[in-house]
Amino acid sequence: MTSVSSKPIFNKSIKAKASLGVAVLVTSLSFNAQATTFTLSNWVPPTHFITTDILNVWAEQVQTATEGRVEIRMLPKPVGTPAQHWELARKGIVDITWGNFTYEPDRFKSIWFAEMPFNGEDVEASSVALWDTYEKYLASNPTYADVKMLGVGVLGPGVINHGSKAIVSTEDMANQKIRMGGPIQKRLIEELGAIPIAAPATKAYELLAGQVLDGSLHSLESVVNFRLTEQLSHHTLIPGGFYDGTFFLIMNEGKWKRLSAADQATVMSVSGTVFSRLWGQVFQREIDQAYAQLREEGHQFSQPTEELMAKIGLVRQQMIQDWAAEHDSYGIEQPLEMFDYYRQRYTDLSK
Repeated sequence: MTSVSSKPIFNKSIKAKASLGVAVLVTSLSFNAQATTFTLSNWVPPTHFITTDILNVWAEQVQTATEGRVEIRMLPKPVGTPAQHWELARKGIVDITWGNFTYEPDRFKSIWFAEMPFNGEDVEASSVALWDTYEKYLASNPTYADVKMLGVGVLGPGVINHGSKAIVSTEDMANQKIRMGGPIQKRLIEELGAIPIAAPATKAYELLAGQVLDGSLHSLESVVNFRLTEQLSHHTLIPGGFYDGTFFLIMNEGKWKRLSAADQATVMSVSGTVFSRLWGQVFQREIDQAYAQLREEGHQFSQPTEELMAKIGLVRQQMIQDWAAEHDSYGIEQPLEMFDYYRQRYTDLSK
C-alpha cells in the first residue's frame, strides 16, 4: 500500500462564492406584468447544494441581468425521474431541467470523452472546458436538437471507495463487488477484475449496509452527501480521477425562442461559461470540504501502485479507441480531435 500525505490532490480552492437564496428559487417583491416566467424541474432536495448554491444562484442572476423580465420558478417537486429530465425539457413538459448525461449513455455517447479516466482534478477547468467543447463540436449535433443548452458541468474526480481495505493494486480489486453507474465505470471495474453492480448512488447506503457491496464509486463529495462515511472508510485517489460524470442545464427550444434576441443574449451572459464556472467552483468546494472532513474522521486515503495506474491507462486507451471507432453512430467526424481539444482547453484553464 502506498500512503499519501495530508495534502489533498483535490486542492484547488474555490475562487468565489456566489450569494444564494434558500427559500425559493426566485422571489419578487412586486408583480411584474412584463415578466416571462419559466418553470424548472429539480430532482434534488431544496437543501442540496446544487439547489441552494447553483440553481438558485443562477436563477437570481438571470432575473437581475434581465431586470426582472425573465424569472425562473422552481416546481415544488420534480416532474418525472432524474433520467427523464432531458425529455421533459425537449418535449416542453417543463421549461428548464438539469440532469446527468450518464443516465442515458447510449443517447449521449458523443460526450463520453469527458468521463474517461485521468481527465483532471480541477472541476472548474473541466466544466468550462466541456462547455467550450460542446459549443465547438456538439451544439449542431442532432442529439442535442430541440433544446437550448444553458450550461454543462462535471462531477469531479471519481474515487475508488471501499468499506474495509485499501485498493491500491489489481489484486486488491479482484472479485470485489463495486457499485457503479454508466458504461465507462462498468468497463473499468470489469477490466480490473472486480464485479460491477449497477445501482444509483441513492441505493449505495442500503446495498453497503446489507453487504451486497464491498465498495462503491463516488467522488468524495458524494461519499459525504450520500451519507456513506460509515460504510466507506478507505479511499483510493487516482491522479486525474478514476472517471468523471457530466451534467446539463437545458431549456425547451420553443420556449427559448419566445424570448427577444436581447433577452436571449442577456440570459446567456450569466449562463454558458458563467454557469459552468459556477458549477465547477461549487463542486470543487464540496470535494475539498469532504476531503477535510473525512481525514478529520480518520478515513484512510491511498494512492494506486504504478502497476494499477498502468492498467487503468491501458483500459483508458482502449476505451478511447473503441469510442472513436463508433463515431458514425453519434455523428462526430473527428472524435479524437474533439477529445484533444477538450484536453487542451482543460490544460489551458487549469494553469
